[in-house]
Amino acid sequence: MNEKTILRVRDFWTSIFLIFLSVFFLFQTSYIPFLDTQVAGVDSADWYNSAALVPYGIFGAMLVLALGLLGIAIKDGGARLALQIAGIGFSKPELLRITCVCLILFFYIFGLVPRVDFILASSLLITCLIWGFHSENRLSMLISTASMATSGLYALAAHFPRSEWTKPHDDDWITLAIFIALTFMMFVLEKRNNSLTRVVKLTPLIAITAPLILVMSMAFGFRQNVPNRTGLLFSQIEYHYYVTLRPLWQGKK
Repeated sequence: MNEKTILRVRDFWTSIFLIFLSVFFLFQTSYIPFLDTQVAGVDSADWYNSAALVPYGIFGAMLVLALGLLGIAIKDGGARLALQIAGIGFSKPELLRITCVCLILFFYIFGLVPRVDFILASSLLITCLIWGFHSENRLSMLISTASMATSGLYALAAHFPRSEWTKPHDDDWITLAIFIALTFMMFVLEKRNNSLTRVVKLTPLIAITAPLILVMSMAFGFRQNVPNRTGLLFSQIEYHYYVTLRPLWQGKK
């Protein structure tokens, strides 16, 4: 069995997991008013102001990507081979891979998103997923999972109840420190292994700019509710947008 075939088998199981995950969260999001935003017969908001817009976008995109990954796995024979495996089970590397993905997503969704600055949480997530899984290196996978778990566990332990979600930024600082440490470790280990590829070099740029653009579009473009508006970075962005930048183009300064 060549390396490409093994990868397609893993892609098959990963896509199945992501499809179920996406459908579950899309179903949960359906409880949030979207097209029908009437409350007691009164229009409460337009559809583009609905809190469901962003979850629909994120998990809808995840579902499309998962279906695309499933199509590739089926086309290249990964699905057929996966189903031929005895008991339709996992090998140890495959089980480890799926477990790590589940843990990373769990701590991100349930630990970081409600409590930690969205930009910081998403930057850590993107770094963990790219570095942890693009090269199929077991050590980078475990380090990435441990990094997300440490950040998520601290956020859950320090600010578990809803009343604590907007409290001081200790969990933001912890997440930022872990993100910096993980990025530094990524470069050190990849350079030591002579595998400092273009993907690795671009990972910090992608990890920071992608959630930054997304959160700014959500908050200032579509006027959406941003998770944890009092987060370490977003609170400063929002302050300078309304206090420094907006008055400039309105001619008030």
